[in-house]
Amino acid sequence: MFTISKTFRFEASHRLAGLPEGHKCARLHGHSYAVTVELDADYLDPPGFVMDFAQLSPLGDYLKIAFDHQHLNDVLTVQPTSENLARLFTEWCVGHLPLAESVSAVTVRVSETTSSWAQYRWRRP
Repeated sequence: MFTISKTFRFEASHRLAGLPEGHKCARLHGHSYAVTVELDADYLDPPGFVMDFAQLSPLGDYLKIAFDHQHLNDVLTVQPTSENLARLFTEWCVGHLPLAESVSAVTVRVSETTSSWAQYRWRRP
């Protein structure tokens, strides 16, 4: 199995509802998000790629246009947790990137800090 990954970054604020009183994430705060997309393939397409890294750049464009310097509660219909963002971005990749038949899985990892992350994995049916 072959794997490639590329990381994109954006800045955004959010607050999380339904947390205990005094929980720091219930307050308005921001993060420097890192979004890493990872593609797995059982074999390489010519000229020896899982996928050309340049073909991942639409994800970076999407993140900048839709999420950079936004208040995530205003642009999402779900709680703006790292887990929900990972799922949303994975589904976007599956629906918008030109994935070759050789790509068997797409995983997106969302980091709010340098020490915490959540990820969501899509596997080809």
